[in-house]
Amino acid sequence: MTRPAVARLSVRTRLTLVYGSLFLVTSAVLVAVTYLLTVRTMDTRFSARDIDPEALTRLRAMAFDGDMSSLMALKADADRQMEQQKHDVLEQLLQSSLITMLVVGVLAVVIGYLVAGRVLRPLHRMTATARRLSESNMHERIALDGPQDEIKDLADTFDRMLDRLNRAFDAQRRFVANASHELRTPLTINRTVLEVALASRKNPPETKALADVLLGNTARHERLIEGLLLLAKSERELGTRTATPLPDVVRSALDQLDDPAVDVEARLAPAVVAGDPVLLERCAVNLLENAVKYNVADGRVWVRTGERGGEAFLQVVNTGRPVPAYEVAGIFEPFRRLRADRTGSKDGAGLGLSIVRAVVQAHGGTIETVPRPDGGLSITVRLPADAATPHALPAAERSGAR
Repeated sequence: MTRPAVARLSVRTRLTLVYGSLFLVTSAVLVAVTYLLTVRTMDTRFSARDIDPEALTRLRAMAFDGDMSSLMALKADADRQMEQQKHDVLEQLLQSSLITMLVVGVLAVVIGYLVAGRVLRPLHRMTATARRLSESNMHERIALDGPQDEIKDLADTFDRMLDRLNRAFDAQRRFVANASHELRTPLTINRTVLEVALASRKNPPETKALADVLLGNTARHERLIEGLLLLAKSERELGTRTATPLPDVVRSALDQLDDPAVDVEARLAPAVVAGDPVLLERCAVNLLENAVKYNVADGRVWVRTGERGGEAFLQVVNTGRPVPAYEVAGIFEPFRRLRADRTGSKDGAGLGLSIVRAVVQAHGGTIETVPRPDGGLSITVRLPADAATPHALPAAERSGAR
């Protein structure tokens, strides 16, 4: 029970507790040693040798006259006075020492807290810089000033790491741009040539049949390249975020479906998230296409949006063949498909759900996938809701079968 509570303390608080504890222990030892030395000194100093000579003469006269009772009474009174003086001096010394120790201890804790804050200030600066950094402002650096100590070495090492990351991100952006151009251009040319061949009346039927097959392969390669480029873009951190209503995203995604052979029922409650509208729309399109594609004849698809527990959610449920629970995690991997060859299937490139996962992770969300007992899957995407945007959508909307 103690360890989690201590783990929640900040480094500054723990350093302050260490400073204060060490000072209090040292002060207690110092007070104890001082008290013992004072007692020893007083026992040595307050002895018969330090009695007043006149009082000593009177004692000797009493002893010579034989007045032993008066002598004993006087000696007992002198001893009591001596012990009382010793007790008063030691009590005053102990009280003064304890008060001084407590006052100085409080000052030591306050000074230790201030000193710890000043010592940890460079680390706080490094933490703030690391939190601000993203792919769009990777050029920022800590640039810590001060003596070349361990903290300065750590900050300089962090800056050099940022330089390497910045160069890596620049290389990735250039590669994606070059790959987009170099891969799309020849496929576009091939598709144009094949479409011209199909439209020409001079070509024999065999040539047109071959052109039709090649055109289908070209379209599949285009989808594969588009999926790979979108996956690369989705896995990067978002540069800008826009308040995006999920019902609008789902409506746009439904409009892009090619007249599915299954019924699609939508219940769109208000839900607004801060993110990239294009990526969120692609996420919804891929979920709906996956639910329609891997369905059964006369199957159904349900899509819902809303907010629950401070999170916006997009849920897509479909009928279909039963899915084993141990195979659910694998369907989000690139080029993985249930009971089919990922690269040789005519159903697609096998990147749809991989793109969904990348988009959700880029928006700081989670995905929950549950197999339905009657077959099919229930996929729920949860994203942080944009609480700053007021809802201007109807309470619920229902679209009929498509």
